[in-house]
Amino acid sequence: MFKNIFRKPAPPLVDSLVPSDFSTLEIAAEMLTAPSALMQLSRAEARVVARYMQPRFIAEGTVFIREGDAQDTGFMLLVLDGEVTVENIVVSRVAPITVTVLGAGSMHGDLGLIDGLPRSASCTASSDLHCVVLTRDSLLQLLKDDPAMGAKLMMAIAMRIAQRLRDNTEKLKKYVQLTKTMQQEIEHLMPG
Repeated sequence: MFKNIFRKPAPPLVDSLVPSDFSTLEIAAEMLTAPSALMQLSRAEARVVARYMQPRFIAEGTVFIREGDAQDTGFMLLVLDGEVTVENIVVSRVAPITVTVLGAGSMHGDLGLIDGLPRSASCTASSDLHCVVLTRDSLLQLLKDDPAMGAKLMMAIAMRIAQRLRDNTEKLKKYVQLTKTMQQEIEHLMPG
């Protein structure tokens, strides 16, 4: 399914990329150091990682990550240009709700890349996307070729995931407090 999503087949290894792909990879290296991506990487480190990524174009309206998909988890994507709508199906709902819309510099699919478990949200191209993809095979190759850089990348991804977990924990605390307050109001209004 992964290969069917994209308009063009995966390019060969970076050594044989055309010059325009080199500029794409330079943009990718810049984006990798952005706060929304992996800011723990220096620009030089990000260039090393970018060499293991593959440029892709995804047409507007394409769902490139589907919530619950357990088969197509072997990649993460970094948006260079365009917007992505992230959606979830919430318990007792059939229609997805939009969680967020993210643009250039956003990364999608990092959890699936690391753990291979089913996708936790759906991602749809809200506009045409220019992006780069890091596959699990490319990540394993990076770890083999340059273990120190691979470890640094894994640590940067882990720190990004940890920050999202902390953010979600804060949101959950607020939700619990809101629920308690609403329950107290309901109990106060109910005749006893």
